[in-house]
Amino acid sequence: MFKPHVTVATLVQAQGQLLVVEEWVHGKPTLNQPAGHLEADETLIQAAERELWEETGIAATPQHFLAVQQWIAPDNTPFVRFLFSLDLPEMAATAPQDSDITRCLWLPPTAVLQAPNLRSPLVAESVRLWQQNVRYPLTLISAFQWPFSEGAQRAGA
Repeated sequence: MFKPHVTVATLVQAQGQLLVVEEWVHGKPTLNQPAGHLEADETLIQAAERELWEETGIAATPQHFLAVQQWIAPDNTPFVRFLFSLDLPEMAATAPQDSDITRCLWLPPTAVLQAPNLRSPLVAESVRLWQQNVRYPLTLISAFQWPFSEGAQRAGA
């Protein structure tokens, strides 16, 4: 049975700089957007908020939806990645909560695109998509009758 890994990522921008996280993979430092797997009890937006908090210490909700990306990793693992964006007025201080993240960096987009140690090609592709300046409303993604969605929580469920 086909079961792709469902992940979320948030491209965070402030003052023309992009926020990336550094994590060690197979003994080497790699750069990524704040990103991770969708968990069973959360919506895609909640997953993006959680991953942003865990990996950077920034508590915020993405402002826009950018794209759905499909990718097959070199080890043949299939991924479906939901990409969000967040524009901050200034570069925020970071404090990773996840021990897998060694540090956060604010870098110009060109530095991210040219970095030799990206976690996957999706990192650069996300920057290129963001540079196209096409943004979709978060309402494009809905959690229909999802028991843990924000609407259900506000309604007292």
